[in-house]
Amino acid sequence: MQLYSTVLAVISVVSKMWSASTTRHNIIVLLSAFVVYAYRDLWPLGTYTKQPADIAEGKILIVKIGVLAFTAVVIPLFIPRRYVPVDPKNPMPEPNPEQTASIFSLMTYTFLDSVIFLGYKVPHLRFDQLPPLADYDAAKYQTVKAFPHLDVFRGAKHRSLFLRFMRVFRKEYSILALSIFGYSAGSFASPIGIYQILNYLETGGVGASIRPWVWIIWLFMGPMIQSFSFQWYIFVATRTLALTEVLVTQLVFEHSLRIRLKAETSNDSNYQPITTATPSRAESPASTLTVREPSTSSSTSTLKDAGKGKAKAEALEPPKQGQKKVSDGNLIGKINNLVTTDLNNIVGARDFLLVVLYVPLQISLCMVFLYRLLGWSSFVGFGVMLILLPLPGWVAKKIQQAQAQRMKATDARVQTVSEAINVIRMVKLFGWEHKMSERLQEKREEELRLIWKTKFLNYVSSMMGFILPTLAMITTYGVYTVIMKQELNASKIFSSMAVFSLLREQIFRLTQDRITHCLNRKVSLDRLDEFLHKTELLDSFLEVSKPSSSVPVPTPVESSSDIGFRNATFSWSLDDEGGYTTPSGRVYKLRIDGELLFKRNAINLIIGPTGSGKTSVLMALLGEMHFIVSSPDSWFNLPRDGGVAYASQESWVQNETIRNNILFGSEYDEERYRKVIRQCALERDLELFDAGDATEVGERGLTLSGGQKARITLARAIYSPAEIILLDDVLAALDVHTSSWIVDECFRGDLVKNRTILLVTHNVALASPVADFIVSVGTDGRVKSRGTEMSLALARDPKLASEVIHDKEVTEIGQEDIDTAPKGHADGKLVVAEEIVEGHVTWKSFKLLLASLAGDHPIAFFTVVMAALLLNEWTFTFQVWFLGYWGAQYETHPASEVPVYLYLFAYSAIILLFCVFFSTSYLIFMYGSIRASRIINNKLIDSMFGSTLRWLDETPVGRIITRCTQDIRAIDGPIPQSLLWAVDCVSGILAKLGAIVLFTPIFLGPGISVAIIGLWMGNMYLKAQLSVKRETSNARSPMISHFTAAIHGIVSIRAYGAQDKFKAESLVRINHYTRVSRMSYNLNRWIGVRIDALSASFTVALASYLIYGPSVGASNTGFSLNMAVEFTTLILYFVRIYNDFEVQANSLERVQGYIDIEHEPKPTDVGKPPAAWPASGDLRVEKLSARYSQSGPKVLHDISFHIASGERVGVVGRTGSGKSSLTLALLRCILTEGEVYFDGIPTSHVNLDALRTSITIIPQTPELLSGTLRENLDPFDQNDDAVLNAALQAAGLFSLQEDAGEASLSLDTKIASGGGNLSVGQRQIIALARAMVRGSKLLILDEGQLIPHHYKTDAVIQNTLRSQLGNDVTVITVAHRLQTIMDADKIMVLDSGRIAEFGKPKDLLLKEDGMLRALLDGSGDKEKLYELAGSELKA
Repeated sequence: MQLYSTVLAVISVVSKMWSASTTRHNIIVLLSAFVVYAYRDLWPLGTYTKQPADIAEGKILIVKIGVLAFTAVVIPLFIPRRYVPVDPKNPMPEPNPEQTASIFSLMTYTFLDSVIFLGYKVPHLRFDQLPPLADYDAAKYQTVKAFPHLDVFRGAKHRSLFLRFMRVFRKEYSILALSIFGYSAGSFASPIGIYQILNYLETGGVGASIRPWVWIIWLFMGPMIQSFSFQWYIFVATRTLALTEVLVTQLVFEHSLRIRLKAETSNDSNYQPITTATPSRAESPASTLTVREPSTSSSTSTLKDAGKGKAKAEALEPPKQGQKKVSDGNLIGKINNLVTTDLNNIVGARDFLLVVLYVPLQISLCMVFLYRLLGWSSFVGFGVMLILLPLPGWVAKKIQQAQAQRMKATDARVQTVSEAINVIRMVKLFGWEHKMSERLQEKREEELRLIWKTKFLNYVSSMMGFILPTLAMITTYGVYTVIMKQELNASKIFSSMAVFSLLREQIFRLTQDRITHCLNRKVSLDRLDEFLHKTELLDSFLEVSKPSSSVPVPTPVESSSDIGFRNATFSWSLDDEGGYTTPSGRVYKLRIDGELLFKRNAINLIIGPTGSGKTSVLMALLGEMHFIVSSPDSWFNLPRDGGVAYASQESWVQNETIRNNILFGSEYDEERYRKVIRQCALERDLELFDAGDATEVGERGLTLSGGQKARITLARAIYSPAEIILLDDVLAALDVHTSSWIVDECFRGDLVKNRTILLVTHNVALASPVADFIVSVGTDGRVKSRGTEMSLALARDPKLASEVIHDKEVTEIGQEDIDTAPKGHADGKLVVAEEIVEGHVTWKSFKLLLASLAGDHPIAFFTVVMAALLLNEWTFTFQVWFLGYWGAQYETHPASEVPVYLYLFAYSAIILLFCVFFSTSYLIFMYGSIRASRIINNKLIDSMFGSTLRWLDETPVGRIITRCTQDIRAIDGPIPQSLLWAVDCVSGILAKLGAIVLFTPIFLGPGISVAIIGLWMGNMYLKAQLSVKRETSNARSPMISHFTAAIHGIVSIRAYGAQDKFKAESLVRINHYTRVSRMSYNLNRWIGVRIDALSASFTVALASYLIYGPSVGASNTGFSLNMAVEFTTLILYFVRIYNDFEVQANSLERVQGYIDIEHEPKPTDVGKPPAAWPASGDLRVEKLSARYSQSGPKVLHDISFHIASGERVGVVGRTGSGKSSLTLALLRCILTEGEVYFDGIPTSHVNLDALRTSITIIPQTPELLSGTLRENLDPFDQNDDAVLNAALQAAGLFSLQEDAGEASLSLDTKIASGGGNLSVGQRQIIALARAMVRGSKLLILDEGQLIPHHYKTDAVIQNTLRSQLGNDVTVITVAHRLQTIMDADKIMVLDSGRIAEFGKPKDLLLKEDGMLRALLDGSGDKEKLYELAGSELKA
């Protein structure tokens, strides 16, 4: 053998080809030899009956075994492995330490030592300080390897998705199964070892064949084998989890790039169509499609856009990107759910082997062991457990029902909170803080009631999980002693107790509904499967996914350079009988009869009345719609060789810098870039940002206005090298001045020369002069005309002609707009960066939790809880000792003399006492946790509603909602639960250590040392883990954000042909997340193995002392060993639980941070005004100055004026003159100096809520709540329907919609969140009606720019303001157009925060150098304006 081994060693050195295989073979040979020697010569040393077989060799035998052990065991275990790259052509410059770690390092996770030590030293462990991601975990490698088995477009078979994943992870799950067998076998090491040691002590070694030191080593090796098996199981399982996240995320992302985003009406029987009402029947088609915004952010941008452009929605237009109809929005929501909720459910079921393999195996082994130990009595006990098993099942069902109810209540609260926070400015401006807070508290109380119910049922379930196995154990012991008349000595008690503990663990797995959870998680897998196979795809993918499909999939003509159609019909669904249906039942199709070819290298205009389907022409060319062959020569074509660029009407931007959004992957050309910036009117915007074009736009363009997003989207298309540019109504979100600039500078500029542009637009008056070819689409989806003359299109479509006349009027009036400069923040950022907490949870945040838990009696609360916990732990410890004491009676008394019934009764009483103490501590603490949830939530809500507008400006709404939802959810459950468990662990550690010291005082020092070492290692682990956990959260957000942004911009991505680029970026972000998530999982293994080793070492040391030191008896030895195992196990539990608490406590930190913000003055009794106040609208202002922050500059300077009750006053001025600041100052929304007297009372002495409820402001884009129109007019149900209808009548809504048909609004009409399903004009009228319901004596109207197609709406609002308000109602109009205020009683002209002019319009116009006169003289309609003012036009 020596010669053979030597030859193998030489070959491994001289031959690179055979090196690895010969080395492995040599190790196997040497290890085999070592095993033989160990059996022949080492094993006999541990017995009383055998001698070493080769003892005659003397000392040479020791050398042989030593050399063999070193070469066959030590070297293979400790030698580093060779790095083998998955791609030999592209090896990693620095491999992950995991890839080169030795076997011992992998077993003990020492390859993570450098991360742990670094994390312990630095305040925060950064991402770039973590080891690189192993190349075999890289997303690209995993997708290339797995997608042929998962993705049907890569060759996967059509079979169950579960089986496909099992095919991908077959190796991993084979390892997991082997680990389970090792873990299951190792779990019986301690019971066997304890039994043999105690049996040796009971018998004094009589009849023993194996020496006790063997069993002592066994007590170390067995648990370590169990630990290695378990940790390796978790190591592989978490790697599988991470890779599953990689594959599912990328699979859903890539498949999303293939699906068709179609629009349908809701099939919900309870759904009431909400339609977009437009000013007149002439402007609105008979059938209006249901419109709902898919998300809040989309809704927000739409408001901004609609305020400056066309009507809110085109009734029959197909869905714009980011402005999807019902099913489309639902589909995007479903896709997001697939990679969040459903993905969490799928990876949560990774441990299904524990249910299908481990639980049955463990129960079987437990019963075999108990039968060998206690005979058939074990079956009686197990039978009792089986009989009672339906009870926990029933409780589990109740928990599920309670959880479902709780989730409904939580959803209702979250919806209400989100709604309130989204309109928090309106809540504050209207003084609704108190009433809205009460509404939220009602929702919160219902949720807390169900949270308490869920926690109580969980307590019952936990008690059953303890009581059932304990009852089975008592029954088994009773039958064994009473009926079988056997001796229940210490060796049987303590070994069987350990096994009953294992049995309790398995019952706990079943009672905690693991099987049901696995079945429920199968639902998520089925949802993913359905998405992959049943979602409608674009025509180009249909043949691949459904090879047997009978649906004809025509192919566009690709050889031609023509752009256009011939005899083509398109629908939004494969089902040509449906797919895009209006509420009145009309099915929309785009029909192109004959040949329609767009003119190359020219601007092609696509026009048509509202709802005709102009966007469909672009979508059809892009292949987004389903092509229906209507004749043998049907075709459509969009040549992509020269590139295609696309700008959607609902502008889509990435969470990148402005420059990167414009470049969109193209190379940077300074000259071209500067031209694009100028021609797209972005120069002024970039000047307002400190960071210029390096300003990040935020998620979905958070920091940009609608117009800015539209121009960036246009700039992206113009900058691209594409020969063909498709523009979908890009002028809609822009004011007239900017639109004119775009037409003159961009569409007539050099950057569009020799490029083909297809422009969908409503701004016919502006765009027609630059058009070379005009296509008109009718409301029936057919082409009405094509050619170069606009007159032909207008002649053939009277509806279009009517809209063009209105557009022309709007364009002319729009030239009067006073505010022409875009608004922006000087620093280029609208939000304050969120702080990242470093280190441990602060005492201030911890104190918030403790004070809220304890309520008004902190000493009594914590005294009772702590006393109950300590008594609970000491009672549990005492019951273990009592069993040993019972067993010790058989050492001194015959079995017949032992009073079994007495001991059974006493033991049962101790268990009952334990349950009482446990219940007391748990239920009192849970009651405190409900109180803490209520108090902290109330503090947070009050803080939000009491915040300043300045703080709201700097804080994104999404961040506030996260505090009120996600962080409050953590405070409701995980945080108090982890705190209770951590305190319970400390109580247990003290109780176990005290019990050990009681019988072996000498182990006080070692016990404390073990605790200190364990906590020291735990602290090192915690510091590193907290950093990595935070990095994990930070890494997941960009991954999900990129995914969500791409889904919203899916049409643009496909239009640009940028799918591969986005797939690659997705892989990069997934790799970033996987790198930190795998590290987080692995750090848990590092601490787990070390605590297990510490536990086993302490147990072995104690066992050695108890056997070879002074005798304390078998029962006390068993008790001490049991306590030792519990003691060290609790140290590990404490470290893990405290880690969870620290991680979850980040929510406490965040909530505390939002409680400690700047607040407005709180209401006082002194600040309550008289009951009849205000009796008039008289307003007097004296030396009013204002600023937005204490350190900020003044925005108003010593303003003084007086407005008599009932007067109509217009406020004008250029951008930045202080108009908006004045309105905020009157409502004390910003810091003010000076005095404002409203109806004779200084407002500085009046509570803010009283002041703001007495004044009503109507902003440019009024905010509405989701719910009915009635709830929006009267949110707190203070008026009857007659009052509300009268207000709507007076506001002019009914006169506006006399001819609106199915688009009419009533009090029961459902309003979408933010009023997203209404036009801006409708929202302003509803806001005006709400002001009339409130009966305010002072009305402030912040007038918006005139909206195309809502000219009549604007006229109705102006008429209401002039004739429908009471004589004592004062109206202040912040004007953007002179026409609306020239007949006002007075006009105030502001300039740089000062009053430049104030008086009657007629008087002000007499000043030859007056500012108002200068504004009028610069207007294109000055004759009419002078006439309105009652003044003659002076030459």
